[in-house]
Amino acid sequence: MPTPVFLTVDTEFAWRHHAAGRDSDEIYARSLEPAGVGLSYQLAELARHSLKACFFVDPMPALVYGLAPVRRMVETILAAGQEIQLHLHPNWTAARRGDRGEHHGRFQLYDYSLAEQIDLLVRATDLLVEAGAPKPIAFRAGSYAANDDTLTALATLGFTYDSSHNGSEAPHTSRISLPAQQIAPVQRSRDGGVIEVPVTVIEERRDRVRTFQLCALSAGESYDALEHAAVSGHGAVTIVSHGFELANRSGTRPNAVHVRRFRALCAMLDEMRAALPTHHFADRPPLALGHPDVPLAPDRLRMRWRQAEQLWSNWVEERS
Repeated sequence: MPTPVFLTVDTEFAWRHHAAGRDSDEIYARSLEPAGVGLSYQLAELARHSLKACFFVDPMPALVYGLAPVRRMVETILAAGQEIQLHLHPNWTAARRGDRGEHHGRFQLYDYSLAEQIDLLVRATDLLVEAGAPKPIAFRAGSYAANDDTLTALATLGFTYDSSHNGSEAPHTSRISLPAQQIAPVQRSRDGGVIEVPVTVIEERRDRVRTFQLCALSAGESYDALEHAAVSGHGAVTIVSHGFELANRSGTRPNAVHVRRFRALCAMLDEMRAALPTHHFADRPPLALGHPDVPLAPDRLRMRWRQAEQLWSNWVEERS
């Protein structure tokens, strides 16, 4: 049986650009279309390889900047034939335009009560739908900062999937009570039937895991992680990226390493599509729940190559 792949892109206004006092148009440019390698570029590359991706869109900046920027994100993604699901950074609830980030709500979703989380999810869903997106059935908390109350809240509101569990961020930020090495989709009755689709991780060392994310893994590590999942018959692979991840932090220049990794990843998924087909959550692909999947084991040479590549990337960015 093929292993479903969820290629996910967290799509949001980067708080750092708001905190720098930039206006809405500039925040959009630096967060969503930075240096010619943002949303439009990524959508075109996905189309070139006939890949499906899920864009987790955070509509909460609409509370500060209005719906127009969120509507632009939604229209761009839907026009490219990709899907939109819900992302949420709750700090936007108390933000104010032009105050350089002085005012904000609590940043982590787990810091809110169950009732407060339900209210936030309702508010965010309404904004996303008002911006033109279909009603979401899948969710990812900003910074993966979900807990078990989040799953209960999602079940209460009729969501089918959550993808907030990330073992590399557990238990400090990602607080859903699952093991750090949980990478297989799982459905727990106590959560009301929501299917948790964890972010895939690999082992960096026996006591440490690393997120399957463009800025975290080399192309070689990504290939090995995909091959490991296919050969082992994993229940799913969930990959993370961001709309701004292919550019430097200021959003002014492409990050050549990350661009190469993205292009390589798209080529890999194209080549491996028979064993690792990409899916939208709205496809509701059959998932082998509770599969005994284990992350790719550590490899010192693989890790050293990535560290050298990352050092070069950071050096180039510092000189930009």
